[in-house]
Amino acid sequence: MSNLKPSERILCALDTTNVEEAAILAGELSPHVGGIKLGLEFFGANGPQGFLEVAKANRNIFLDLKLHDIPNTVAKTIHALMPLRPKIMTIHTAGGSAMMKAASEAATLAAKNEGCERPIIVGVTILTSLDNEDIEAIGFQNKVSMQVVKLARLAKESGLDGVVCSPHEIKLIKESCGADFKLVVPGIRPAGSDTGDQKRVMTPEEAVSLGADYLVIGRPITKSDNPAQSAQLIANEING
Repeated sequence: MSNLKPSERILCALDTTNVEEAAILAGELSPHVGGIKLGLEFFGANGPQGFLEVAKANRNIFLDLKLHDIPNTVAKTIHALMPLRPKIMTIHTAGGSAMMKAASEAATLAAKNEGCERPIIVGVTILTSLDNEDIEAIGFQNKVSMQVVKLARLAKESGLDGVVCSPHEIKLIKESCGADFKLVVPGIRPAGSDTGDQKRVMTPEEAVSLGADYLVIGRPITKSDNPAQSAQLIANEING
């Protein structure tokens, strides 16, 4: 992933359910980012048709639905979503090895059937809104960093292309899973910006220097007075 330009590493999360607003923003940001992230809220409100409207402005869509179900259901869902031709899709690593294997295989077969490029399938490890106290309350015995690495290893063994992790696990995962294992990293905040509801954050420059492949950045771009300029400034920050 080292051949990516700084701007190509940025996946902008659109925090809106308004299709027209999302499409306009996606078009405005298209020259300055590597893709647009559409999540559960947007997809729940607008479905495939909303996705396609945004895709007209930017074909590189990160469809962040965090699929988590029995293997057969996840595989069938990926087949159902493939006509949308997303660039990246997410599933939950907590779904287990069989589910992750089914997702990876389904992505390969569905892309072949659709005649399109296979999407990057990444597994969500521990949400960046959670810290050690939170995951202990859920029932995990390991601290966040160790649990993330454990799940990342399982994801690699199960055939996933990479994982979603916080900036603070980048180095550990790269050391454990190798340089080619892709890391999609939320919890990115430019220096001096509000951390919002993210508990494990880092600046774009720091994250990329540690080995992050893609950076998920939302409000620092979308809530600024000039989103395109803000995205460009972040790219400049990555470039050092």
